Amino acid sequence: MLMGNKDHALLSASSSHRWLICTKSARLEQEFQDQSGAAAQEGTLAHEIAEGKLRKALGQPTNHPNPKPYDKAMDNHCDDYVAYILEQKAQLNNPTILIEKKVDFSEFVPEGFGTCDCLLANNTTLHLIDFKYGQGVLVEADNNSQMMLYALGALRLFPNAEQIFMTIYQPRRSNISTFEISTKQLLNWAEGILRPLAEQAFNGEGQYICGEHCQFCRAAVKCRARADEKLALAKHEFKAPPLLTDEEIEDILGKVDDLTGWANDVKSYALTKALAGKKWSGYKLVEGRANRKYSDENAVARALQSNGITDIYETKLLGLTAMEKKIGKTKFNEILSALLERPQGKPTLVPSGDKRQELQGSDPKSEFMEEI
Repeated sequence: MLMGNKDHALLSASSSHRWLICTKSARLEQEFQDQSGAAAQEGTLAHEIAEGKLRKALGQPTNHPNPKPYDKAMDNHCDDYVAYILEQKAQLNNPTILIEKKVDFSEFVPEGFGTCDCLLANNTTLHLIDFKYGQGVLVEADNNSQMMLYALGALRLFPNAEQIFMTIYQPRRSNISTFEISTKQLLNWAEGILRPLAEQAFNGEGQYICGEHCQFCRAAVKCRARADEKLALAKHEFKAPPLLTDEEIEDILGKVDDLTGWANDVKSYALTKALAGKKWSGYKLVEGRANRKYSDENAVARALQSNGITDIYETKLLGLTAMEKKIGKTKFNEILSALLERPQGKPTLVPSGDKRQELQGSDPKSEFMEEI
């Protein structure tokens, strides 16, 4: 095994959707610090809670005894995750269950290893389950390279497995996505596609290729290939929309969201560097605008009341999210489900691959036109 003493692999399973396409990105990312924020910390806590609950349900000892959940919703999601695994356990007729199991796939990926959230195995079948607590990006199991790498590592532990199931459990998106593949198909992919691309990535060879995979790349903000792609929109010379051809509009639609994200990434990177002492030519750090607020609401109330002003409070029903958090999801649904409504959403233009149903009719915008 080539794991060594490193906690993180250069070619990690979680970033494989990037380095399998943009093979030079793995080495480039090493030059940048991990800027994972609150969302990552929240995900880590959810994993610890889920692991503790699952081990308790299976009668196993845990390194995370009863960590305090971020909120009741997190606690409920973790309970549902455990219930799902127990269902799979029953279907596989009392399989071996490994939790937070480190797996080694270095046979195909140099120094490749990772940690599988949950692995169930019987004589012929493997079922790998990955708990995704994030809700920003919907994660699908179909041909998911992270899961396929974990499966290769699992095969070293259970080499007689013939069929492999891989499930993404993403509760905050109501997403349980499962992909099935035979061991033969997985090994064919590993030999024909994975191995040569992993070797290029490990050696820092190949090409920089832009795409959706750039979203969480640490090097994206300074990547020349990404900058060139975004600046290529300048070929349209920033014409007014009615002056663009249909083909130009279609080209822009496919790039404009990522262009905006990239521009914000550049601004954020420049600010971070400036705060650390970097001087950007033509720019300076200043204090941003801020809204006024009371320094002490109780003192404000006393001051007003002492001057004879008493009508200073207002009452307002808690919003949906705050109300659900206050009384709990179960009671919220029991009491208020019949009193909730979902207004019709405004028309939104999205890529054809989006799973939402297409609006039908000769003029779907008519009833919304005044608001667009």
